[in-house]
Amino acid sequence: MKRRLLLLVFSAAVVCAQPLPSYNQLKFPPLRQVQPPEVATYTLPNGMRLYLLEDHELPLVGGFALIRTGNLFDPPGKVGLAEVTGAVLRTGGTSSKTGDELDLALENIAASVESSIGESSGQVSFSALRENTHQVLAVFKEVLTAPEFRQEKIDLVKMQLRSAISRRNDEAQEIASREFGEIVYGKDTPYGWRIEYATLDRIQRQDLVEFHRRYFFPANVMLAVYGDFAVAEMKAALEKLFGDWNSQQPPAPPFPPVRSEPHPGVFLATKSDVNQTVFQIGHLGGLLRDSNYPALESLASILGGGFSSRLFKRIRTQLGYAYGIGASWGAGYNQPGLFQISGSTKSESTAETIRVVREEIDKIRSAEVSEQELKTAKDTVLNGFIFNFDSPSKTLSRLVRYEYHGYPKDFIFQYQKAIARVTRADVLRVAKQYLQPQDFTIVAVGNPKDFKTPLSALGLRVQPIDLTIPAPGSEPAQGRRLLERAQQAVGGAGKLAAIKDFTALAEVHIQSPGGAMKARQTNRWIAPAHFRQDTELPFGKLATYFDGSQGWISGPQGAGPMTGAVLQQAGLEMFRLLFPLLLSDRDPARTLQAFAENALEISDQRAHAVRLWLHPQTGLPLKQTYQSPGEPPSQVEDVYDEWMEVNGIRAPKRIRINRGGAPFGETRIQDLKLNSGLKVEDLSKRP
Repeated sequence: MKRRLLLLVFSAAVVCAQPLPSYNQLKFPPLRQVQPPEVATYTLPNGMRLYLLEDHELPLVGGFALIRTGNLFDPPGKVGLAEVTGAVLRTGGTSSKTGDELDLALENIAASVESSIGESSGQVSFSALRENTHQVLAVFKEVLTAPEFRQEKIDLVKMQLRSAISRRNDEAQEIASREFGEIVYGKDTPYGWRIEYATLDRIQRQDLVEFHRRYFFPANVMLAVYGDFAVAEMKAALEKLFGDWNSQQPPAPPFPPVRSEPHPGVFLATKSDVNQTVFQIGHLGGLLRDSNYPALESLASILGGGFSSRLFKRIRTQLGYAYGIGASWGAGYNQPGLFQISGSTKSESTAETIRVVREEIDKIRSAEVSEQELKTAKDTVLNGFIFNFDSPSKTLSRLVRYEYHGYPKDFIFQYQKAIARVTRADVLRVAKQYLQPQDFTIVAVGNPKDFKTPLSALGLRVQPIDLTIPAPGSEPAQGRRLLERAQQAVGGAGKLAAIKDFTALAEVHIQSPGGAMKARQTNRWIAPAHFRQDTELPFGKLATYFDGSQGWISGPQGAGPMTGAVLQQAGLEMFRLLFPLLLSDRDPARTLQAFAENALEISDQRAHAVRLWLHPQTGLPLKQTYQSPGEPPSQVEDVYDEWMEVNGIRAPKRIRINRGGAPFGETRIQDLKLNSGLKVEDLSKRP
């Protein structure tokens, strides 16, 4: 027995004496191929699409409705409407139960129903034990199709959002992220709009009702259900449950395109209560479907994807400048994401840290990365691939969202194969092509008094960021001051008020779907609200007249009264005429609200709204932005240029028109006459 024990001890000693293999000598079998389960898909008679996935592992059922909507559809003067609607959809209850009663009923059976609206989608979700599925589905259906939007819950959400506005400058990281996104996308676009006290105050219950009616209809909904059920039985139950939901609306419009205009420079937000600087550096990213996205993601991982990345090793490990730093190539489904280098550093090393970041960008654009760097980046993505499918809800959500955004069902596998094919040459190629240091937006949030080197030493223009939060009720006063500045810039309020009529002869160039089109136009206006436009088109003459409430239109196809979208468009055209618009402070039916340092919004009781942007130095109007009526509505931008002077009044000679972020047309004023004695009977006379 003793001899056997000695042999065991000797054997163990021999084993322990053997050197352990290095980690890079370890061999692992390849990961199994992911086989996502089959999802049953159907379209109900009312147009709603169903996606059903059986999973009998647990006695649970869950699901979600994906609605084609989003805060990108917020009216310009009511930013926050989609978010408020998404929250109160559930908390406001239904006609049969208040939100609080729904809370109690669902909690008693360990179930939930939730709702929200984000940037480019809305969602109503549910979860339930198998035995309570039909009971919870009934609540889910009522929340989705017939919310009550009780006023006290609207007030509660608006109060919570007001509280968030008041605290939005508390955290430096939040400031940097917010300002970077708004600057890169453009503060005058839906991607850069910000909820303010004033926009919340304009949101009324009827706005929520109309927003819900416009976007929550069967053909605009994708309903996914997963869990412990039989597909045939669930399909029949849902067909019966939603059989009486037959509301119809025109298809949801496309989401507005992202403007690709760069905003280079350094933007500094001074925050004196911090001892470090938080920064964001970058520009627009791309789309998930871009063929170069796999190489760009690998590039971002090598640059700043973890402890072994170039930025981390150089800036934190070697130099000790930054507490944390990373990089990502953001990609959206249908709108470009953001390429961002994000980090924080000691205040005194702010400028030097940004300089080193730019050096590392130059390096990765000038030589191929190492084989090991590329392998690590690709392995990080490929080895985590399985986690895209580690639950039925993840699997179903991914597949439904692919279809929602128009991607193929096997997109994730196409992407997996594309990552595996990325080469060192690919990384260098996309670094040179897509990383544009001259276009970098650099946002820094910190205390410049503690900077060892001023940011101006970077050789870029440093622009201050105004962190002032307009106090509740202060926006009208600021709006009036901005309008007064614009009045003074064009000649003064007195001279504007003395304009009783004008005649403008113009040449118009339009980029129509069928090609470029040229027209001659005569616009005549008589105060306060008579406007006529005569247009000579290649296919004939068109005349319109509007008196502030009604009008007529006459063209090659005949003549008749203005109705519908045409009448709405005429009202908006009258509302946004520059000379009377600049006197909006004299119209008690109009509201002025400042929403940016050099921009104000002008609206009236007929839901007309225009945002007027002023030149920061001269105060002259730079542009108008507004939403055109019709289906689909579109965001329009009129950019003023080449100012001329007539009778002491300055007026733009050229107006460039962008629709949906793309050039649409240009108007050139050939002649402008003021106070020529126009008569209403002449304007209203039909051809």
